[in-house]
Amino acid sequence: MRSIGRMTTVAAACVMALGLAACSGSTAPAADAPASDAPAADAPAMEEGGTIYLVSKGFQHRFWQAVKEGAEEAGAELGYTVEFVGPQDETKVTEQLDQLKTALASGPAAIGFAALDSKAAAPVLEEIKAAGIPVIAFDSGVESDIPLTTVQTDNKAAAAEAAKHMVELVGGKGTVGLICHDQTSQTGKQRCEGFQEYIKTNAPDITLLDPQYAGEVGKAADTAKALIQANPELVGLYGSNEAAATGAIQGATEAGKAELKVVGFDSGKTQIAAIKEGKQAGAITQAPKKMGRMTVEAAVKAIKGEKLEKIIDSGFYWYDKANIEDDDIKPNLYE
Repeated sequence: MRSIGRMTTVAAACVMALGLAACSGSTAPAADAPASDAPAADAPAMEEGGTIYLVSKGFQHRFWQAVKEGAEEAGAELGYTVEFVGPQDETKVTEQLDQLKTALASGPAAIGFAALDSKAAAPVLEEIKAAGIPVIAFDSGVESDIPLTTVQTDNKAAAAEAAKHMVELVGGKGTVGLICHDQTSQTGKQRCEGFQEYIKTNAPDITLLDPQYAGEVGKAADTAKALIQANPELVGLYGSNEAAATGAIQGATEAGKAELKVVGFDSGKTQIAAIKEGKQAGAITQAPKKMGRMTVEAAVKAIKGEKLEKIIDSGFYWYDKANIEDDDIKPNLYE
């Protein structure tokens, strides 16, 4: 799901006052993935050290705080100051664009950007490019060729992992429903498609219902109840993000379908509690600390003129009641 430092102390105070609030092992990028071009070889080399400015989609949610932690750890190790900002929530496009402009005005060594609206950000990204500042996208793709790489979860592979566990949980047969959080974003489409493709390829005895779309908890709960009522034989339900999965749990509970196998994506208090209590089978979590770390590492490579893969996979994990307290899982669960 994700502080402004010494350069903008007034803004930092405002951001910090907000407090905290907010998509198996990882898979490495394909060996033949196309490499993006770093700054031209004849461009003047930038001095090592300086500031890497990360503009995220949010700041309050624990997911983004974990991204920040990983980024700052990498910055300290590599000799760079990391400035991390984000809007109050993931609907504040104008606020994020203002933060991106502030990042540009500060003249950092590199900028990391998780776009809320790629088209709205395009003019500022062009200014950043003209200033010779390398841009690294993270969390989700930016619809632009300006970022040198994108550090993100392989959402299709992660959704396939969720589907694999669903197949095991229902014994490879029965009717399974999907609640996908949207059908327009890259993340939303991939988390739905990856689940569908795995089931269709590997579980011929599972009847997969057409996906329903709900990106808000209440709507997802209503959708889950409608699916259960229309399909009393339903044995499994998949939610493609925190809101969709939380709604699926709520809907199944309210419909008296405690035996339904609910598989989710992301984490959050409701999913974590439901898994611990046995009400939810399990979920996929991203690796936000690793994402932050890899974004800064990629930025440093770009500053040095090194080539980068077009996509850098930051990984994901399956977690359930058996491993939720494991050391490699707990740091990646965000409430």
